[in-house]
Amino acid sequence: MNYAIRGRKIGPDHPPYIIAELSANHNGDLDRALKTIDAAKRCGADAVKLQTYTADTMTIESDRPEFLIKGGPWDGYRLYDLYQWAQTPFEWHEAMIEHARKLDITVFSTPFDETAVDLLETLNTPAYKIASFEVTDLPLIRYAAGKGKPLIISSGMASEAELEEAVFSARDAGCKDLVLLHCISSYPAPMEQANLRQINELAKRFGTLTGLSDHTLGTTASVAAVALGACIIEKHFTLRRADKGPDSDFSLEPHELERLCRDSYDAWAALGKAGFNRQPAEKRNELFRRSVYFVRDVEKGAKVKASDIRRIRPSLGLAPKYYEQLIGKRLNTNVTRGTPTSWQLFDE
Repeated sequence: MNYAIRGRKIGPDHPPYIIAELSANHNGDLDRALKTIDAAKRCGADAVKLQTYTADTMTIESDRPEFLIKGGPWDGYRLYDLYQWAQTPFEWHEAMIEHARKLDITVFSTPFDETAVDLLETLNTPAYKIASFEVTDLPLIRYAAGKGKPLIISSGMASEAELEEAVFSARDAGCKDLVLLHCISSYPAPMEQANLRQINELAKRFGTLTGLSDHTLGTTASVAAVALGACIIEKHFTLRRADKGPDSDFSLEPHELERLCRDSYDAWAALGKAGFNRQPAEKRNELFRRSVYFVRDVEKGAKVKASDIRRIRPSLGLAPKYYEQLIGKRLNTNVTRGTPTSWQLFDE
């Protein structure tokens, strides 16, 4: 099973697809957003992902207590105020996408309602991502899936039944290239709760490619996920955490994203294929396996004693498994110390 986004193949036979999540790390500055795309390209990311919403498409302006965030990195914010701070203005999208195309790096987005999908369709973005918090918004999933592009769904907080509904809705609406990202919707996510074994469980349960939307700190969980079969890794990305922004505390800086791209590729390359074939890199060391050698001078006609032979390196003699068979056999020629054993040296 292999998919492609803008010609880049995704699947177990290809290196992991690394998504740098820009999200709100533009800090309200279009120039910073463009520079973040530049940095993601230099670091080796395959794609930059935006989030397409306004405060009004996410929630309503209200002072009721359920609209107030309690705890976590956004403690004390009203939902409306947080989204107004973090939003990527719709009018920026064309400039950001065109900038990325000039750099030859893919940009796509997470739409949070149908108007966002409509905007992204006019800009011909090559894929859609459904955020964990919207996994139960089946009308949105159907609307995005109906555009016929690859669809990536994060699974954070979702029950098995909710994921089943989301997957069915996507496929029923025509989505053929569906990826599920394991995700822990905590910011940051505790490493001991990363639960990476779920990546394979998602693949088995839903028959999709799988990956990780990683909110843990650092890159360890992401690289481990690649070793478990993740085909896509998504991490939040910022130019500098010290500049502070809505998502900066759990975002990678450029040197970390560069390391993630490198280490993820190495982890994938290290997986190889199961089997008992000797690898090319081992060929030169084959000589230094053990075999049976004569360690004393022995005359023709003598019967070999245990003290005449040993199992030593290198491997030009008979294999060690023949050691016992050689003891007591009669030589048909003289041998000197350091001669490798061979069947031609003995009488029948």
